Amino acid sequence: MTVLGIDDWGIWSAYLLCILGAIFSVVYGIINWNKGDEEVYPEDVRWVRDEKKAEEEV
Repeated sequence: MTVLGIDDWGIWSAYLLCILGAIFSVVYGIINWNKGDEEVYPEDVRWVRDEKKAEEEV
């Protein structure tokens, strides 16, 4: 079967996987757009405070 002059099924499967991968990436990005808001722990706050203090000393 020749479609657009390409006979090899491996080439067509590569094209198909690239297109499906792009569609999956877009859908995944839309679903997880604003997720990732993580809880702020006291040790994180302490680390930022110490980091700012170290930058001011330099």
